[in-house]
Amino acid sequence: MGCDGGTIPKRHELVKGPKKVEKVDKNAELAAKWKYCALSQEKLRRPIVACELGRLYNKDAVIEYLLDKTAERPNSEAVTHIRGIKDIKELNLTDNPEWEGERRNAKGDKYEDIHCGMFICPVVGLEMNGKHRFCYLQTCGCVFSERALKEVKTEICHKCGDPFKEDDLIVLNGSKEEVEKLREKMEERRVKAKTKKTKKSKASETKCTTTESKEEPQSASANVAETTSLQNGNEGSQSDVAGPSGASTSSKGTKSSTASATKRSIQDMEEKSEAFKSLFTSHSSAKRTKDQTSNWVTHTPYHF
Repeated sequence: MGCDGGTIPKRHELVKGPKKVEKVDKNAELAAKWKYCALSQEKLRRPIVACELGRLYNKDAVIEYLLDKTAERPNSEAVTHIRGIKDIKELNLTDNPEWEGERRNAKGDKYEDIHCGMFICPVVGLEMNGKHRFCYLQTCGCVFSERALKEVKTEICHKCGDPFKEDDLIVLNGSKEEVEKLREKMEERRVKAKTKKTKKSKASETKCTTTESKEEPQSASANVAETTSLQNGNEGSQSDVAGPSGASTSSKGTKSSTASATKRSIQDMEEKSEAFKSLFTSHSSAKRTKDQTSNWVTHTPYHF
């Protein structure tokens, strides 16, 4: 079968050797980092955000990931360090006037410049296409080229005027070494934030304990005042009952004598008159015989 028409096969058709490793075009790889989202691999479109490691994302893709982290995504490893919206910053980018985007001719009769970037540096005018190093500020989100920051050294943002420090600068799409350094800084910031939160919580707890300790002696003094007032009121009522006219005495000796007098029965007091003793139910005149008692019992059984 085959080779009956005088065809002579060649060696590479009969012997299959090892496959050649496909080489990736570095220029195309760099251009893809600055034009496509690191998570969804879709084209970057506003609003564009960046993480603390300098990677570019579409804000919609990051929000979808945060809402549902269990879903399977091809590039979820690039977003594992993002815990919430506070870990990303929306970038303030300047558009490139030469960028045509979807308006350009797609018929294939025009040269397509891969290195043409969508955004440029507002100070120097360099295109953000991967050939030049770019940084963004964590304070305001403005993006500048590293050349502009070196040539014009200021502590104020060139675009919005907000102050910043060197620690606020983060390199966009840096090398592996730069990404590792940024990761170390990110971990240090998070550790410091945790320590601050613990200190604040401890301070709030100490404040609560101090306020409680201040309120306790006040409540104790209020209780003491209430008990003393109740004791004084009881003594006054006892003196009113013991006295014939209901007048209260002012000296301490009289108060103690009335208190001791109330403990005894009123009928045993020789200094009291019979008229005063007859006011109470313990008097002999208040006692009734069996004929005088009624056959029923009410709340006040004095009806006969």
